[in-house]
Amino acid sequence: MFARLTILRISPDRIDEFAKRYKEGVIPAARSQKGYHGARVFMDRKTGSGVAITLWKNEEDAVANEKNRYYQEQVAKFITFYKKPPIREGYEVVFQD
Repeated sequence: MFARLTILRISPDRIDEFAKRYKEGVIPAARSQKGYHGARVFMDRKTGSGVAITLWKNEEDAVANEKNRYYQEQVAKFITFYKKPPIREGYEVVFQD
């Protein structure tokens, strides 16, 4: 399994709006992507810092949806939310419980 992390910095007063848009817009789109295995979003309500984590069957599936522009389209949906540009990182999941 492979995890893609998008490190976020948004205005704390927009976290609920962000979460709603993510749930209603990103999740349905993600479910249509090959290898999708779920998502989690973690936010600090005091600072607006957070991370969105999507899980993929393997690194190839995560990379494929960057090549087909899916990832970039999802990030663009939140352009007005970002206080700083999001940072993308990827990791192999070596343990899960």
